[in-house]
Amino acid sequence: MARMLSTAKNKRLVGLDIQAGSVAATEVSSNGHTAVSRFGTMPLPPGVVREGEVADAEQLTAVLKELFAHNKLAKYVRLGLASQRVAVRLLRLPAIDDHKELETAVRFQAQDLVPMPLDQAVLDWQVVGHTSGDDGERRLDVVVVAARREAVRGMVSALRGAGLRPTGVDLSAFGMIRALANGDRAPVGPGTYVDTPAATAGANDQGVAEHMGGDGSAAVVAVREDGPAVLYCDIGDITNVAVARRSACLFTRACPFGIEGIAQRLAERRQLTLEHAREWIVHVGLEAPVETIDGDPEIVSAARDVLAEGASRLIDELRLTLDYYAAQDGVVEVDGVVACGSGTTIPGLVERLQRDLAQRFEIGRPPELAHLDDATAARLTVSFGLGVEG
Repeated sequence: MARMLSTAKNKRLVGLDIQAGSVAATEVSSNGHTAVSRFGTMPLPPGVVREGEVADAEQLTAVLKELFAHNKLAKYVRLGLASQRVAVRLLRLPAIDDHKELETAVRFQAQDLVPMPLDQAVLDWQVVGHTSGDDGERRLDVVVVAARREAVRGMVSALRGAGLRPTGVDLSAFGMIRALANGDRAPVGPGTYVDTPAATAGANDQGVAEHMGGDGSAAVVAVREDGPAVLYCDIGDITNVAVARRSACLFTRACPFGIEGIAQRLAERRQLTLEHAREWIVHVGLEAPVETIDGDPEIVSAARDVLAEGASRLIDELRLTLDYYAAQDGVVEVDGVVACGSGTTIPGLVERLQRDLAQRFEIGRPPELAHLDDATAARLTVSFGLGVEG
């Protein structure tokens, strides 16, 4: 569970998940137990957010104002970031007891591993575990998180323009893990359940959270736990993935391609609005024979084609992610995938990913969202995780 590094906790905190085509906000109350009190979603006009960063701050501010006013959401917000310009790396360093010396060693290694100049980044780190080398020497596992400072400031500025009070900035991938590590999981097909022990929630369980101070500084908190590694995957407007051991993130990657890109292709081919293209994609899916699906045959056929093409690209992206993760030193083998996001409501898509990736898939939904329809719960999963307090 994530804990913000502030002196006081908010009993009502809104997790905010901003993607390319939509915004999702979930107000989470933590008064003895965790519950969802209010929520809301709203579409974003094309081009407002591109690859996880603000391109039109004025338009985003206007959407946020309407979303929060219409749903009477609290003003205290934890924002999720999902961008290729955010990097998470796991370093293995010799055991160093002095904090300043360890920080120097972390930054020295990070400059070679983090794909951005450190003087342009918000960067922090935390020791998450201890190991012993072949020579018996004690080593430290350190998680490093870096985000481009301009990207963080752009999002935070849009929130403040809408009258919101950002209490922290978290990685969307970490919110996804918090939402699903203890959530309900629906197996995809017979015999495909991933037998992964759920993390036991407790006062000391923490994810990796980034708290933005007034000067733009950040702090990262993490914990390393034993257990198998799982690939968590948000198939949303973009595709956001994370490899985690229970609640501890070991690797994350954001791919700008997702369901929004598939809808845009259909809209362009058939001169549809994006809203109608999104509806057609869910209606057609990848399961039923196209001749049995109601609607304009040409649109049905086009929707099936772009979905099949999109599924192939998603498979390539997920395979690339798994290969990249596996190529690192000392990694834990991935055993199964837990998927969330609007893409999991498209008939047959998750089954296609499971078949072609040869990984066991589950569809994850937090129990706290069980009272909602499946499409709403799917879209709110990440924002719920962002709103969870430790």
